[in-house]
Amino acid sequence: MYMAYGWPQVIPLESGLCPTSEQIIYLKAINRLLLVVSPSHIELWSSSQHKVRLGKYKRDSNSLHREGENLQAVWSPDAKLIAVLTSSFFLHVFKVQFTEKRIQIGGKQPSGLFLATISLLHSEQVPFVNKDLTMSNIVCDNKHMLLGLSNGSLYMISWKAEFCGGFEIDFCHASSTLDEKAYYLNNGLSAKPSILQLELSLSLRLLFVLYSDGKLVLCTVSKKGLKHAELIKFENWVGSGDAVCASVASEQQLLAVGTRRGVVELYDLAESASLLRSVSLYDWGYSVDDTGPVSCIAWTPDNSAFAAGWKSRGLTVWSVSGCRLMSSIRQIGLSASSPMVKRNQDCKYEPLMGGTSLIQWDEYGYRLYAVEEGSSERILAFSFGKCCLNRGVSGTTYVRQVIYGEDRLLVVQSEDTNELKFLHLNLPVSYISQNWPVLNVVASKDGMYLAVAGLHGLILYDIRSKKWRMFGDVTQEQQIQCKGLLWMGKLIVVCNYVESSNSYELLFYPRYHLDQSSLLCRKPLLAKPIVMDIYEDYILVTYRPFDVHIFHVKLSGELTTSTIPDLQLSTVRELSIMTAKSHPAAMRFIPDQLPREYISNNCISSSSDLLTREPARCLILRANGELSLLDLDDGRERELTDSVELFWVTCGQSEEKTNLIEEVSWLDYGHRGMQVWYPSPGVDPFKQEDFLQLDPELEFDREVYPLGLLPNAGVVVGVCQRMSFSACTEFPCFEPSPQAQTILHCLLRHLLQRDKSEEALRLAQLSAEKPHFSHCLEWLLFTVFDAEISRQNANKNQMSVLRSDTKFSLLERTCDLIKNFPEYLDVVVSVARKTDGRHWADLFSAAGRSTELFEECFQRRWYRTAACYILVIAKLEGPAVSQYCALRLLQATLDESLYELAGELVRFLLRSGREYEYASTDSDKLSLSPRFLGYFLFPSSYRRQPLDPKSTSFKEQSAHVASVENILESHASYLMLGKELSKLVAFVKGTQFDLVEYLQRERYGSARLENFSSGLELIGQKLQMGTLQSRLDAEFLLAHMCSVKFKEWIVVLATLLRRSEKICFKFGIVLVLFDIFRYDMRLWKAYSVTLQSQSAFAEYHDLLESLEEKLSSIPSMEEMQ
Repeated sequence: MYMAYGWPQVIPLESGLCPTSEQIIYLKAINRLLLVVSPSHIELWSSSQHKVRLGKYKRDSNSLHREGENLQAVWSPDAKLIAVLTSSFFLHVFKVQFTEKRIQIGGKQPSGLFLATISLLHSEQVPFVNKDLTMSNIVCDNKHMLLGLSNGSLYMISWKAEFCGGFEIDFCHASSTLDEKAYYLNNGLSAKPSILQLELSLSLRLLFVLYSDGKLVLCTVSKKGLKHAELIKFENWVGSGDAVCASVASEQQLLAVGTRRGVVELYDLAESASLLRSVSLYDWGYSVDDTGPVSCIAWTPDNSAFAAGWKSRGLTVWSVSGCRLMSSIRQIGLSASSPMVKRNQDCKYEPLMGGTSLIQWDEYGYRLYAVEEGSSERILAFSFGKCCLNRGVSGTTYVRQVIYGEDRLLVVQSEDTNELKFLHLNLPVSYISQNWPVLNVVASKDGMYLAVAGLHGLILYDIRSKKWRMFGDVTQEQQIQCKGLLWMGKLIVVCNYVESSNSYELLFYPRYHLDQSSLLCRKPLLAKPIVMDIYEDYILVTYRPFDVHIFHVKLSGELTTSTIPDLQLSTVRELSIMTAKSHPAAMRFIPDQLPREYISNNCISSSSDLLTREPARCLILRANGELSLLDLDDGRERELTDSVELFWVTCGQSEEKTNLIEEVSWLDYGHRGMQVWYPSPGVDPFKQEDFLQLDPELEFDREVYPLGLLPNAGVVVGVCQRMSFSACTEFPCFEPSPQAQTILHCLLRHLLQRDKSEEALRLAQLSAEKPHFSHCLEWLLFTVFDAEISRQNANKNQMSVLRSDTKFSLLERTCDLIKNFPEYLDVVVSVARKTDGRHWADLFSAAGRSTELFEECFQRRWYRTAACYILVIAKLEGPAVSQYCALRLLQATLDESLYELAGELVRFLLRSGREYEYASTDSDKLSLSPRFLGYFLFPSSYRRQPLDPKSTSFKEQSAHVASVENILESHASYLMLGKELSKLVAFVKGTQFDLVEYLQRERYGSARLENFSSGLELIGQKLQMGTLQSRLDAEFLLAHMCSVKFKEWIVVLATLLRRSEKICFKFGIVLVLFDIFRYDMRLWKAYSVTLQSQSAFAEYHDLLESLEEKLSSIPSMEEMQ
């Protein structure tokens, strides 16, 4: 799969002679060349490692005036001829020739690039010049070109500039059904709407004709190509009637159709062009009003993904399954309600902001060339990396996740699954400069070695030592054209193409030495292999159409640097399968699964013949996404599922005890998301018809594509796109970002469903220290409970019968499992908060009584978790019990200084108290009132003295509210008496306690300062004025003390803050120190003597001097007045 990385590269183009249409009309990449046709000139660029202009052809002003601007163009498949049709209906045929003049890029090695000349070979006016027609794009084969006209007809031209004439598609004598014929005739095709686009697939022998009314027609062509116009036959109609562009993926047999609605529709050509799925940016918050209709579509070279550009804004790359791999449009989130960036906002750094007119992939899929709507000055080239997946003749492990670009590797560093990140690994310049680009990358079974192959040769990378190993002899390196790579233990197996004999062979090299002298074996192959795989000592090679050969490798001797062992290959199985299905895209051995208990009980070692015996089955992934299981003994194939893009065989791949996916057979990913497959119980699990396939809902976000597995962590590693913006660059940087998703809950649920509670407990214990373990347990309980609710809703009577017959339900077994871990209390209440309260009784009947779980949290002092149970208790046990628990918890949180949590409890108590007392009778209040309960709950030292009956603070207050206020004021008094002022500020802010009213009431009580000297010293020690937070706390208290005119507190706090001037608070102008002392000179003298008499207050002497200077000027100020 494809992920964008780095900054887009700008390819500058020459300006034309001011044509009326400032827009590039044609863009095509063939044979490492990029052809750009503008209205007035043609440019030929290199699309290889170095982007260099190789040649150009520029028309003069007389030619433009006489023959018109370039309007449509096409490039011959052999890249030797270019045909251009002008606005005045002239046909120009150009010839491309390369000179012997080599381009020097720099460095010691030659570049291999030569200058090209583009010369006009033929120019002639077309026969339909006087018919006032417009033209569609041009499609071609090796000998002929075909274009559509606005009168609904097609016109054929040869590459020799011979005009073969026009013709129309015959809908009346088509081989389609009568309903289809009527559809076309009744919807205006008899009126000959204009043809907008042609799309040709020679391998499928299909021609698609798009009309201006949005109708898309599928036609068949002759196996000899376009030569026989009479053999172009109408077959079917495709699409929903609002198509504006189309592109065919011949290998996948898919058709992508862009619509006026901004949606791309995928059609399965192997299934009568039926609609497969639709993709759009609607789920990311962008409608057709933001992007406009689809303007262009381009498939990657391997047909596994496609890029879609929009008329008004941006482009996006999608996988066939509908995963959004890349988007140039800025967005946040994955839902229609997510915030997004509209066009009228600051989007100057967004590429293709004005829309996309043309897009084209290079032949390797490493570059996506895009032209902005209305632009003729430049082309943007987006760099892409390919995900290292098990397909074709290369096989890699899932434990090492790699994305490879044209000259680098992006390796996921997974040592810490809490923070996955990519390591950019540049290939040695001495290798990649001569063998650009990277074509194959595979990782060894343990993920510690990487094998990389470019155009020739191969190199190896040791991840531990961070060193490369290459061929010492460049001549030997150039003799290898690697078409596939596989690891076999410490050996690297190369599928080599021998150009001289047009044949293929397998080469076996030890990983410690790449040299002809170390070559262990050379095995000629019968033909070009389409898929290969290795398991232990067995190699699977498959040829077209479907011939399977299995070889056994026997290595005699030790594989060391000092000895060269003898390697022999023997054919152990040959299988030829006759089928009409599409060809395989990947095949993987399925080893026999033996439980660890069976291995240990029977004393079977890992090197036993039983464990390494020849696999009798393999998985087949076909090009159309069909996944099936093949029995190699009898050749029977059983279809499992479809719409699959990739799969990982996990059984028998790891012998580590920490492997968490031991019982999983394989995983696959496709349109349905991630699917986890398990073997059925029994002697032969693969021959059971009830093969278990669970958790089809385990899907990644549709912007995260899975790369591999971390079996020891039980997570799937995926990748998604991120963009970073900088003011110094025009465009954002595309950054692939690794993501982790756990599958542990799936594995545990599978074991519990099979009543394997002990195995599930061992697996959970292995995972207890892994990241996201608590989340896994929560997701496990949630999915099990949600399934239980669904079954109850489906058939309550049947559920009750099932419960009576089953000893322990799956929900009960799940709760029993989670009880073994300290996360249990958190997990249960988290699941409760995510589900409807109407079903809580069922959950807690299995998990335990809510009050008992609360009490356990309370005793463990897990007060935040205990607070979550309050609402559950209110629902299941009633408001009186929940208020009793909340009051206990409130006092405990105050004692632990958890003031934010205490504030939430206060708000709950006040709200629930009003509801409770409104609904309760007087007898209920007397029997179990919160105030009555609170009298016994709290120590007398914390309890307030009886309130003054004349006080207005509690007049007409309910007993419940009074109880809460009593607790808060008791705690406030405790803090004031202990001068814990920082805690007091946090308490007031967290609980919204009315400090002003409290201070007014407690002026001569707990808030009184007995002695200035001791108070200043104690409060200074408590507040620690050296920190910013302490100064903010002092400011907060000073403002409140000034509002109630507590002179003693004002002097102390202002001294600590060194306030000698007027300062402004939200309460108004506050007079501090100077303003106090100017009207009370006796207080000033006492204050001055106290600070001067004690050495502990020496730090305030500068404050005294400042105050004395200000106060001494008072008389003179009065005289002036």
